[in-house]
Amino acid sequence: MPKPMLRLLPWLLLACIGPTPARILTANIARVGTPVATLEGVTVRLDWPAQAAQGELTLTARRIAAPDLGYRYADVTWRCPLTRDGQGGWRCDGTLRAGRSRPMRLAVDLGVATTDVALSQGEARFALRRQAAAPDATALDLTRVPVAWVQALSSQAWSGGRLKQGRLDGKLTVEAPERKPLRIAGRIAVSNLGLDTPDGTIAAENVSGDLDIDYRTQAPDTRIAVHGKLRKGEFLAGNAYVALPASPVELRIEAARSGAGPWRLPRIEWRDGDVLRLAGGGALTVDGGIGDLALEISSRDIAPLRQRYLSGWLGLVGLSELGMSGAIDARLRIAGAELSAADARLHGVALRDAQQRFAFDGLDGDVRFSAGPPTASELRWRSGQLQGLDFGAIALPFESRDGVLRLRQPAAMPMLGGRVGFEAMELRPPAGGAGMRIEFGMNLARIDFGKVSAALGLPAFSGELSGNLPRARYADDRIDFDGGLDLQLFGGTVRATSLSMERPFGVAPTLSADIALQGLDLQALTGVFDFGSISGRLDGRIAGLRLVDWSPAEFDAEFRTVPAAGVRQRISQRAVQNISSVGDASFVGSLQGRLIGFFDDFGYARIGISCRLQNEVCEMGGLRSAGDGFTIVEGAGVPRLDVVGFNRRVDWPTLVERLAAVGKGDVKPVFE
Repeated sequence: MPKPMLRLLPWLLLACIGPTPARILTANIARVGTPVATLEGVTVRLDWPAQAAQGELTLTARRIAAPDLGYRYADVTWRCPLTRDGQGGWRCDGTLRAGRSRPMRLAVDLGVATTDVALSQGEARFALRRQAAAPDATALDLTRVPVAWVQALSSQAWSGGRLKQGRLDGKLTVEAPERKPLRIAGRIAVSNLGLDTPDGTIAAENVSGDLDIDYRTQAPDTRIAVHGKLRKGEFLAGNAYVALPASPVELRIEAARSGAGPWRLPRIEWRDGDVLRLAGGGALTVDGGIGDLALEISSRDIAPLRQRYLSGWLGLVGLSELGMSGAIDARLRIAGAELSAADARLHGVALRDAQQRFAFDGLDGDVRFSAGPPTASELRWRSGQLQGLDFGAIALPFESRDGVLRLRQPAAMPMLGGRVGFEAMELRPPAGGAGMRIEFGMNLARIDFGKVSAALGLPAFSGELSGNLPRARYADDRIDFDGGLDLQLFGGTVRATSLSMERPFGVAPTLSADIALQGLDLQALTGVFDFGSISGRLDGRIAGLRLVDWSPAEFDAEFRTVPAAGVRQRISQRAVQNISSVGDASFVGSLQGRLIGFFDDFGYARIGISCRLQNEVCEMGGLRSAGDGFTIVEGAGVPRLDVVGFNRRVDWPTLVERLAAVGKGDVKPVFE
């Protein structure tokens, strides 16, 4: 709206209007300049019939520009009936048009000592008052003014911001003395503000509040100070999402810049009761990013932090519903757009994942990071849980220098009757365009796998888990492990190597590994799974295992029995039937086949089965090919019993259903 021209109207009217008998008065003015705005191509026409009580005033301007306020208009026309006010002044109230914009109503009252101007459209009203005794000061009164009316002024401070919705109420004073800074100051009530940027990185919806504003500009310098309280609404800045509470949040920001240079922020304050207090200052980069920042942060009650302030960042790692309690104090310093120093002090903090993937209780101590000189710290917790597996207390002594946070010495914690030790750890925060990187080494000793299986809802395994992972690397939301884990289980060994995880706490986490089995006692194994009885020893491999969201998506598996001294190789009827069901196989008996039903178990020479899983299809195989089939069980002795599979391609969900049926004992013996 052409608000800059409002200041000019008093002078134009006084110059062109007087007690004259002329019927028509016209003035053409090439250019009119004021401290606030410039008008070009101005025409003033007064049509006042002789002896009439009023005349008609028409004012047009080809162009109006107020560069300090950001307003520019073309083809402006104002037409109104002009009358005397009886006290030596004039009044004119009529329609104002600017280009193709919606028409507005402009009322001007030129008193002897004052000038009053009101611009309105529907319920919205923008009023102006000037005193002749103080010509450099103008009082503004805003009533239900749409934020779109101040878009141009807002763009002077923030060129990328687009005001979408909301209204303004309040009173401002504009001071425009010659050769001194233009100043706009006062209190504004903001209701249901909505804004965004073209790239969508910054946005706000339904933000309300009361703000004291002080804006000053004199080329090339600009200064802004905002202090007030915000209530309700939400806004987004990059990955930071803030949901304002209904209770007032106090805000104070001071900003300054020279020309088109970056903004300096000498003062930043944010107070949200006991939930979050923040104070500091900093500077932005030319493109609006954080260049330098020094903050002190305190939260006496971190429980509401996730919902109000942290859900955006936590959502990136799949923790948007993280439960939190306790208190935190922190200091943060960023220099040159990179983290320079940080110090977080935890007081009785508890963290609980809503999906029960992990939990920490009794987090205390501090963690300090330094990009320069060394600094020491120590973090402790009382207990915790990982995927349902309980672990105990630990103290982690840290040292940080030159941009790396390190474990000063090895540390260990009890877990399920055994121990988990951390040999080393290094954390490097994002820097130089690279994301956060973590490297650590750990070992597991004598973890009771019976307790592991019980916690995970697995059959009652018995055994111990041990292993050494000398080096693990986390980067780009992926963890890669060197070394391997050894599980002493069923009298044999299960070894996992080439371990890696993608999106460990995100959507559809992925685990990759190679697994080798050696010398497992089949009788103990089949007994746990209620599979039927098989005696002997089992070797096997699961190469290229890939679990997506903890469900198998790809692997190449093969299992074979191996002869062992003093170990009988027998298989029960029930085990034969279950193998046949899973492998889509049939029995091939000897001449004594009719008598098979009278035997509880049978001797075997070898058992072997394989499955290559891709695209939810399992390519089955066995000991050897037999025509169109493949041998799974090669019998021995009398009666001799072979089991041969004939379906080499099995739908994986179907195979899983068969395994589940076996586990429930739903497979009934059928003899051929």
